[in-house]
Amino acid sequence: MQQKISLKLLPSEAADEAVIKKLLAVSSGKKESEIKGFHTLKRSLDARGKTIWVNLTVNAFINEPFYSRKIQQFHFHDVSKAVKRIIIIGAGPAGLFAALKLIEQGIKPIILERGKDVRARRRDLALLNKEGIINPDSNYCFGEGGAGTYSDGKLYTRSNKRGDIDRILHLFVYFGAEENILYDAHPHIGTNKLPQIITAMREKIVECGGEFLFEKKVTDLIISNEKIKALKTPDGLFEADAYILATGHSARDIFTLLHSKNILLQAKPFAMGVRIEHPQSLIDNIQYHCAIRNEFLPPASYGLVDQVNDKGVFSFCMCPGGIIAPAATNDGELVVNGWSPSKRNNPFANSGIVVQVEVEDAFKTMNNWQLAIDKDSPLLLMEFQKLIEQKAYTAGGGKFVAPAQRLADFVENKISSSLPGCSYLPGIHSAEIKDILPRFISERLNIAFRSFGKKMRGYLTNEAIIVATESRTSSPVRIPRDNETLNHPQIKNLYPCGEGAGYAGGIVSAAMDGEKIAAKLAEVMITWQASQKNGTNKKI
Repeated sequence: MQQKISLKLLPSEAADEAVIKKLLAVSSGKKESEIKGFHTLKRSLDARGKTIWVNLTVNAFINEPFYSRKIQQFHFHDVSKAVKRIIIIGAGPAGLFAALKLIEQGIKPIILERGKDVRARRRDLALLNKEGIINPDSNYCFGEGGAGTYSDGKLYTRSNKRGDIDRILHLFVYFGAEENILYDAHPHIGTNKLPQIITAMREKIVECGGEFLFEKKVTDLIISNEKIKALKTPDGLFEADAYILATGHSARDIFTLLHSKNILLQAKPFAMGVRIEHPQSLIDNIQYHCAIRNEFLPPASYGLVDQVNDKGVFSFCMCPGGIIAPAATNDGELVVNGWSPSKRNNPFANSGIVVQVEVEDAFKTMNNWQLAIDKDSPLLLMEFQKLIEQKAYTAGGGKFVAPAQRLADFVENKISSSLPGCSYLPGIHSAEIKDILPRFISERLNIAFRSFGKKMRGYLTNEAIIVATESRTSSPVRIPRDNETLNHPQIKNLYPCGEGAGYAGGIVSAAMDGEKIAAKLAEVMITWQASQKNGTNKKI
């Protein structure tokens, strides 16, 4: 028989299969020889007390043959001769998973990606990190796999109501991810492994008859009778029956293009702040209550949140054993993000610490700086975001050198006379961060850091460094869509999805939203095919 059993183990016990089997026998009242094997269903770490525990839930095989975990299988059709074609703009998680879902439904996807494939993209990242030269279409945000490919593949999400999380995780395993993402409480793939997985997805799409076209930046929309008739790129026009817009949260040119076409957009609140970096050993010491982390414990992480003057201040995209990376998409703008390899074995831990930004905040700030801006513009928050990134670039001195300050110095309003080592490869330059960020952000960060220092003794230290700016936490623009049909209310064959459209916040939620759009489009296609048979001739 099979039995679901939960155990509370020491980390050393959780790493030893023989010990787990012995404890399963005790828990089930069986002999150890009767435990033929087990599948891990859930695994999480509890480091709240002095003793650290691993909570493990398994499916034990008792007195019956053990078999390997069954990975969900997927049925991808040959769509090379499909009648209906869907163009997907963008090859991030939303676009890729939309394409795979369409193929499952027998519909041909054509992906237009402004950037390069993952291998060619690496050379552009190296140029950015080493020489401060940016390719605006191939960087940490743009290119095959989107922003997630080189920002480490955290797969944790709270978006349980948006779709089937398990299906997304099984798809990642199908394309090469390790099985532990199926049961870890905070699944993570790693920047070193994601490119191969993304490549495997693209190869499957092409193998099934889909098309994958790189360096195809959309520069214009040909619109007639409330429908897109074609997309314009530097290489010519591309036509399809419907268009999925999955361009990510940094495609400002697309937001500007849509606005110029009088297509409905909305300003969307987002969060902005800094990225903070500590020695990983310090975070281990704080979280694990020990001088040296033992071999059975992963590099420690943390999650922090505070409410300061009616605004949330919180940690974002925490990267144990990680690296701070330049995530800008244009010269003259400075953005930082973080990532970790699969082993999370770098000497630093970094996290975004950000403050919620509303339309009123941006409008007041820009007014105070005597900048003319229309409060009702849907691009207000995007322009605000861009402005702060430009200030950070200037403060760093150019070539994507980042302004930085020791944490305690920031809290005490002191210039840092020296800076500690930092993982940010383009380099750092001592600056007063409060002179870069708007006052409503810097003051709340100051208060929040004091609070975080009380919650995590040792966190508020000059061993830590803050780097500006963490500003691409989510899209500052929402592209509305109809709740029922999921297409844009004005453009009947345009289907916005993912982070860029304001309907997701991370790899998994973006992937689920891409699948949601693709499933809806499949319904539309079935309706169209039925109408062709009965002669009503409805069009999508």
